[in-house]
Amino acid sequence: MPDTTCHMSMSLDGFVAGPAQSREDPLGKRGQELHGWHIGDPRATDADKAANEWLMRPRGAYVMGRNMFGPVRGDWDEDWSGWWGAEPPYHAPVFVLTHHAHEPIEMAGGTTFYFVTDGFDAAYAAACEAAGDKGVDIAGGASTVRQALLAGVIDEFTLDIAPVLLGSGESMFDGVESFGFEPVEVLHSPLTTHIRYRRVGAS
Repeated sequence: MPDTTCHMSMSLDGFVAGPAQSREDPLGKRGQELHGWHIGDPRATDADKAANEWLMRPRGAYVMGRNMFGPVRGDWDEDWSGWWGAEPPYHAPVFVLTHHAHEPIEMAGGTTFYFVTDGFDAAYAAACEAAGDKGVDIAGGASTVRQALLAGVIDEFTLDIAPVLLGSGESMFDGVESFGFEPVEVLHSPLTTHIRYRRVGAS
């Protein structure tokens, strides 16, 4: 299997997005506060730059949930090709979990979104096949990461823990009863503590 990574920003109380997510507020109320370390806060430091290099390293394929792909729910009743504009940052196949079939969407820069209706295991298997030896990334959101944790497929898990309390929102660890990772690197900044974990027993 290719090395599988996941990199998520999280509040101190365990939420990766705030409440009331919408087209106008895709990260929910105050959710953007979790991401200042890599989206322009002037207090960002070299530690944040290093963590951003972890986040942006090229991978051979990605798995994400439909809610991360966009705000359209239910049937595909409008055109939508993601939050990222004409050239998304992935530059690789992205397998999107959904209950509603959709033809692949090919974007500039090498990204193609494929829509998988057979569940997480099918999406992950397709991503592994597409990635070859280049690695798979579990891109989010919370539900998709939970499924990956429960399936035991993540080898390296990076958490960017912001000193923010959201109170409610999308919780990543609901129903996850064991973690199974150990820290291998920690970076600090005024904005975030970046902790890079490896799965116990992973090479």
